[in-house]
Amino acid sequence: MNPVPKGLLPKVTIPSFVERASQGEKLVCLTAYDYTMARLVDEAGADLILVGDSLAAIVQGYGTTLPVTMDEMVYHCRCVTRGAPRALVVGDLPFMSYQVSREDALRNSGRLVKEGGVAAVKLEGGTSVADTIQAIVRAEIPVVGHVGLTPQAFHRMGGHKVQGKCKKGAGSRNQVIEDALAVEEAGAFAVVLEGLPAELAAEISEKLSIPTIGIGAGASCNAQILVTHDLLGFSGIQPPRFVKQYASLHEIITEAIRSYSSEVKEGTFPTTKHAYGAN
Repeated sequence: MNPVPKGLLPKVTIPSFVERASQGEKLVCLTAYDYTMARLVDEAGADLILVGDSLAAIVQGYGTTLPVTMDEMVYHCRCVTRGAPRALVVGDLPFMSYQVSREDALRNSGRLVKEGGVAAVKLEGGTSVADTIQAIVRAEIPVVGHVGLTPQAFHRMGGHKVQGKCKKGAGSRNQVIEDALAVEEAGAFAVVLEGLPAELAAEISEKLSIPTIGIGAGASCNAQILVTHDLLGFSGIQPPRFVKQYASLHEIITEAIRSYSSEVKEGTFPTTKHAYGAN
């Protein structure tokens, strides 16, 4: 990994991330899937960059996160870590890379660290994966948990639906709390809370001693994360309710390409200014 350029904030480590959260500092987390976006996010000061399996939708055009493979995750992690010398980079373990056996989980976590260059891995689930988290942590690989709306459970949940509203059963308030506590006890250094009522996320954040990273979970979490392409308005479609768009790059990019196309067709580009002479 490249050294942190002079003038930037200090390198974010897992101990510094946890310490800053414990002191009440709100931390900034974003996604990236390639070198260019990683550089931009890192230079803008994000504390944590997640190479999410959301790349299945953002990069590959799928409707869920399920199709992305382990090899693809390693590749994208490698691209991102090259472009992010300062931020803490975390890689997602994709669907079926850790569910079959602890051996799979350890092997694939090791790949993300050794081949992808990440500092930590993230996996979805609570009580059902507590033993797996514990095994990964014992192998000296830091883990971020993920409870609530877990996109890899898309079919069980019947879509991307807010969790923690009912009182009993899978996805219930009590189950989400139990899952978060199990993740902490298993040794995760942080946990993503996704798609939860704000009051439930606040309660969980109060109960846990590890940082909570919210997405669609209100303002009480220690950190917030969004898909960078969503906040930049890349898609041109209405984002989920929990997303605030800070730019509309879809319009800017399409207009720039239309201008280029028009100039090519009209013969006004390239001009002599954009051409090389004989000498």
